[in-house]
Amino acid sequence: MAMMIQDEDTSFVGRSAELDLIGAVLGTSRLITLTGPGGVGKTRLARHALSRGTWADEDDLAWADLSPLRDADLLSATVADALGLSDHTPRMPTDAIRAWIGSRRTVLVLDCCEHLLAECRGLVADLLAACPRLRILATSRQPLKVPGETVVRIEPLATVQEALDLFADRAAATGNPLKDDTDHHLAATLCERLDRLPLALELAAAQLRAMPLNELCVRPRSAVDLPPAPPHTKPPRHAALRTTIGWSHELCTPLERLLWARLSFLPGAFDENTARQVATGGPLHPRTTAQTLHALCDKSVVTHRAGAYRMLDTVREYGRMWLSEIGEEQAVARRHAEHMLAETRHAHRAWPGPRQRSWYRRIDFLHADIRLATGHLLATDPAAALELLGHVTFYWVCSGYLYEARQHLEQAVRLLPDARPDEPWVQGLWSLGLTLTLQGEHDAALPVAIACRQAASAVRDTEGSRRAAYLEGLLHLLQGRPLAAAHVVESTALGTAAPPPDQPTSATLLCRLLHVFALTASGRLRQARHEALELRDTCAELDEYWTRSYVDHQLALISLLEQNAQDAVRHARAALDAKQHIGDAFGIAMLMDLLGIALADTGQEREAAHAFGAADRFWETIGHPQRGTPELAALREECEGRLVRALGDAECDRIRARTAACDRRTLVRWASRGGPFPPG
Repeated sequence: MAMMIQDEDTSFVGRSAELDLIGAVLGTSRLITLTGPGGVGKTRLARHALSRGTWADEDDLAWADLSPLRDADLLSATVADALGLSDHTPRMPTDAIRAWIGSRRTVLVLDCCEHLLAECRGLVADLLAACPRLRILATSRQPLKVPGETVVRIEPLATVQEALDLFADRAAATGNPLKDDTDHHLAATLCERLDRLPLALELAAAQLRAMPLNELCVRPRSAVDLPPAPPHTKPPRHAALRTTIGWSHELCTPLERLLWARLSFLPGAFDENTARQVATGGPLHPRTTAQTLHALCDKSVVTHRAGAYRMLDTVREYGRMWLSEIGEEQAVARRHAEHMLAETRHAHRAWPGPRQRSWYRRIDFLHADIRLATGHLLATDPAAALELLGHVTFYWVCSGYLYEARQHLEQAVRLLPDARPDEPWVQGLWSLGLTLTLQGEHDAALPVAIACRQAASAVRDTEGSRRAAYLEGLLHLLQGRPLAAAHVVESTALGTAAPPPDQPTSATLLCRLLHVFALTASGRLRQARHEALELRDTCAELDEYWTRSYVDHQLALISLLEQNAQDAVRHARAALDAKQHIGDAFGIAMLMDLLGIALADTGQEREAAHAFGAADRFWETIGHPQRGTPELAALREECEGRLVRALGDAECDRIRARTAACDRRTLVRWASRGGPFPPG
């Protein structure tokens, strides 16, 4: 399965009738939309409906959270990411999604569609028409209005008792449980007054930290600081929710209100450092931001789990209204973009060192923020946008955001037609050339690589020159010219004219790695092994994983070509172990092929068939028909023929079906460690 249903910190109360209804319609309808006002609990209902075990036999279950998405053009890319795709082709993400789902039994959840209704409507109609076994569960404040849609209207809790149970549970969590019949009577009255709306009840219960229940129950119906309600807000429950959020706002100190407004700009989950960098200014000092943030958690304005903070959509919307009222949107956007630029600079500098793994995780965590900052900078400072994108491209490529990186890079370059060369410009050109190369657009990538080399020379950017040499060499290698690839890096990056730096840099590691690839492809195996072992030692000293994984990949290939299958298995497993820290679907696909060949050569036919089945799954996710470097395709084709002869067609098909039933993380873990194949 593509997604695991997340555990929640708070208990789930009531809703048995709704859960039964959702389960029933999921069995009969291909498109179900849970509608209802903000705060009614659509997302939690969707999660619980899918976690009840009904869909455990589905091939894929993917959850696309659309709430952080501000750019409608990235809707398909967001859904592709939720499906686990890492497409390395120039096709549109929608085409990749259609190809991936195909005839698979798949449940796709589109959560929080209301701000992208037209775009979601088009995507859903397209996917349902193209993918006959796909079912979609959407949550939205309004129906999608797609033919065949089943709309399930989610209302507030059905009875006072259900609402009271929820309020009592949340009150106890604050350390203020309902103690007697009087408390229960007061709470029941409050639940009715708040229209039994779950979010309103949770926010009201959180206020018990600041006031007793009897005082909470006699508060005025409307809060003094509520902005005017939008004219389309009609149902009373909207007023109930706005009133309760207004109460929470009224109970906040001025600093808490200011922090609430500023944090509402953030698109999704955030950490304390981001909160401090974005929200600090004026009366909010860095030393008080953390304390104020914790106070907002106590009031349930912000939730905190596993080191990450988050605002519910409805609470964030309220904060955005106040951010607009106080006229700080542009100032917060500027601070946010500056913070993301600073973060990506740190990530770029740390890439060849021991923090590489943690930065892969951090860049992934910051993805929605980097998207938002990129959009702001493209509109206000395209040069800074290009710098930011140049810093994260290598991380994004491994994490599956190749299409998105290319689109942003091309836009930034178009906005800078008269740019004067500098190091960020060189890095940006290199990043664009890399994305084009990895998407197979070699003819388009070559002039970009040449422009990158010329720009690096113009500003005497030695590191940029090495990167340009790597890019040109990679193009030669992928087009079957290993001698030309070796010559480029030898003459530009590894020769006496370009002495290596005192400390290894990312560019020198890349050039040394490419040289190993070129030596292997041209048959100079002894020299390739020698240089690969030296480079692996360098990577081990640096505690670096990306280059190390590709060095072990080459050592596995060299061992195969030297007919040393045991060593090939060992190196392939080591490379896959490194990949677990950084992702990289393309590299994993090539390694699964290598592992399958090596296992077959050691007589482990069934394990080899599993490895080939795993390779097929990863090749599908990246959309490439190719099987890695040219010399590998022939080896795999010959090996697969041997397996069919040894095991028979039926057994090979059975093994591949069992492999397809495993999620990709399980496959990589098995492949890196060996042992019995995981039970299906």
